[in-house]
Amino acid sequence: MTTAQVEFLMGVLDRPLLLAVGALVALLASGWLGHVAGRRRRQLAESERQDFDMVVGATLTLLGLIIGFSFSMALSRYEQRKSYEEAEANAIGTEYLRADLLPEADAAKVKTVLRSYLQARIDFHTARDGTQLSAIDAKTSQLQSELWSAVRKVTAADRNPITALVATGMNDVLNAQGYTQAAWWNRIPPSVWALMVALAMCSTFLVGYNAKHTRRERGLLLVLPIVLSISFYLIADIESPRGGFIRIVPQNLLAVAESMRS
Repeated sequence: MTTAQVEFLMGVLDRPLLLAVGALVALLASGWLGHVAGRRRRQLAESERQDFDMVVGATLTLLGLIIGFSFSMALSRYEQRKSYEEAEANAIGTEYLRADLLPEADAAKVKTVLRSYLQARIDFHTARDGTQLSAIDAKTSQLQSELWSAVRKVTAADRNPITALVATGMNDVLNAQGYTQAAWWNRIPPSVWALMVALAMCSTFLVGYNAKHTRRERGLLLVLPIVLSISFYLIADIESPRGGFIRIVPQNLLAVAESMRS
């Protein structure tokens, strides 16, 4: 799979509603094709019917397991992003307090840059536009360089336990940002999504193939595609850091910003 294809798939996964609608159309089409193919089949013998029912049950069971594992993966990644947001807020707040241990001029500079850096981290969590995110990342890198330069200057001029403590705290601030970024990059692989959708289409095809030709049975063919599409939507919504409605609210970072202002 090329880089362009991966970026296209990730773009679709960042739009859970679009993914759910596309999956619903594909699953309805596969169910209809299975129903058309089933109308042309010969009558299955009793032994063949039992084997076919076993295949359908096994396929649906496997699909349910994969959906369950995918939901668990998405939920664990969501919790990981939340925990790293909390850790980053704690690191910034602690370093802001430790800056008071520096000489007055250096402390004022470090605190000023830390406030700007904190706002950049809040913007990172709330941004949804890719172009806006690029500017935020550039600003974050610039502020990180300024913070480390300010601490390094003080540490080089006077090496003692206090400056070492401040330098260690600044290192925690920079590391926390890296951990957060890694957590936001940690997504369910597109290959897992492709396998899940392919298995769902196979399942709806088999269910359509096995359905009777009454109006009631044809109406039941809508149930499985709708349920599966809702499941895909929920997984994609939780798993996408910026798409959908379920997103990380940087409440810990906002609380630190409020404490700085007060």
